[in-house]
Amino acid sequence: MTTRRWLTLHGVLVLLFLYLPIAVIVVLSFNESKYGVAWHGFTLKWYRQLLEHTRIHPYVWNSLIVATVSTFLSTVLGTLLALGLARYRFPWRGGLLFLLYIPVVIPDVVMGVSLLLFFAWVQRAFDALHLGLTTVILGHVSFQIAYVTLVVKSRLAGLDPSLDEAAADLGAAGWTRFWKVTFPLIAPGIAAAALLAFTLSLDDFVITFFTAGPGATTLPIYIFSSVKRGVTPEIHALSTLMILVTTLALIAVQRVQARR
Repeated sequence: MTTRRWLTLHGVLVLLFLYLPIAVIVVLSFNESKYGVAWHGFTLKWYRQLLEHTRIHPYVWNSLIVATVSTFLSTVLGTLLALGLARYRFPWRGGLLFLLYIPVVIPDVVMGVSLLLFFAWVQRAFDALHLGLTTVILGHVSFQIAYVTLVVKSRLAGLDPSLDEAAADLGAAGWTRFWKVTFPLIAPGIAAAALLAFTLSLDDFVITFFTAGPGATTLPIYIFSSVKRGVTPEIHALSTLMILVTTLALIAVQRVQARR
C-alpha cells in the first residue's frame, strides 16, 4: 500500500474515532425505541416532547443569558486588550502575553476550583458575590477574554499600520481613525472571536459546575444530571440540538475569518 493510501486510511480512522460517537447520538435521537440502541423506526416525537417539556426552558434561558452577556463583556475587554498589545510596547508586555495563554492551556477543573475558592473568599470577606448567574458569567469571561484577545490580535498582526498613519496625516483624530479605519478592518476578527466565545460559553460544563449556584443551572449541567438518572431519547435530542447550534456557530466563525 502506498504512502498516500496509508495517510488516507489514517485520516478516515481518525475522523471516525472523533465523530462516530456524535453520529450515534444524532441517529438515536430519531429512534422510535425509548430504551437501548436497537433501531425501531424513525420518529420526531422526542423533539416534540423536548419542546413541550417546559421544565427545560429555564435552563435554556440561563445558558443563553450566560453566553450572551459573557460574550459581550469578553469581546469588548478582549478587543481593547488586543489593541493595546498590538499597538503599544511596555515593559511587562511579554509577561501579559504569557498570562493570556494560561486560561487556554490550564485544565478546566483547576480553573473551576480556583474560581470557586476566589468567589468563596469574596463572599466571606465582603458578604457579596454569592454563587449564581453572576459568578457563572464572570467565570466564563475569565477564559473567554484570552480567546478573544488572541483572535483579534492575530487579525491586527496582519493589518498594515501605514493605513492608520495615512489617516492621521489626513487629519483624522484618534477615535475617528479607529471607527473609520481600524474597526472596519478588524471587524471580521472581532466577529469571529465573539462567535468563538459564545460557542465556548454555551458548551462549557466544568467551570459552570464549580461556579453555579441555586437557580443558575445551564443546559450542560442539566444534561449531566439527567444522564446520571439514565440516558433517554430526549437527552439525545437535546444533545443533537446543542451539536447543531455549536456546528453552525463554528461554521460562522470559519466564514467570518475567511473574509478579507
